[in-house]
Amino acid sequence: MTTTHHASTKQDILQYLLKQGKATARELAEALEISPQATRRHLKDLAGEELIEYESVQVGMGRPQHKYYLSRKGRDRFPHRYGEFTVDFLDTLVETVGEEQVDVVLRKQWERKAKEYRDRVGNSSIEKRVGKLVKLRQEEGYMAELHRRNSNEGTEQFIFAEHNCAISEVAESFPRICGLELEMFEAILPDCTVERTHWINDGEHRCGYLIQAK
Repeated sequence: MTTTHHASTKQDILQYLLKQGKATARELAEALEISPQATRRHLKDLAGEELIEYESVQVGMGRPQHKYYLSRKGRDRFPHRYGEFTVDFLDTLVETVGEEQVDVVLRKQWERKAKEYRDRVGNSSIEKRVGKLVKLRQEEGYMAELHRRNSNEGTEQFIFAEHNCAISEVAESFPRICGLELEMFEAILPDCTVERTHWINDGEHRCGYLIQAK
């Protein structure tokens, strides 16, 4: 196997863990269609590079299984369009004008972003609009996915998931941004309710939103 192939397989493992959160070596081998032996070699290399970590889980009477997941360093391998400069800039802004004024500036920014998204997703069906929103987020570095959810109430429901946060460093220092982001999604889809179901800042492996027609 070539070095390039090795690198590609390791990247596939990292991407799978980013999307799924945690997985055993067997689950990774089956999902990526590679041998368990090769999977374990790659996992050992990735652990050595501090890109993944694991926890031991007892399943039945057998030996504990290792469940692998991305370390912070592993998550940082995926695109982040903003970083330390933005955090430092916002910190300086807080020191200069105060938190209230910074909140005003951030709200204005997200309102402008909401208008941009709304103009680009158009006025078609909810499914088409949310689908366009997912593509826009993907272009900005979010690993976004959309899944239709069956509803007993007869309303259209979708799960909008983002496995990679392009502004994670900013969100950690200024979690207020995540609240504004939720408000932004509600403004983009005024005929829908948007509810956060998962949050990376709470230690979960993705940000998730339940979107349903009002």
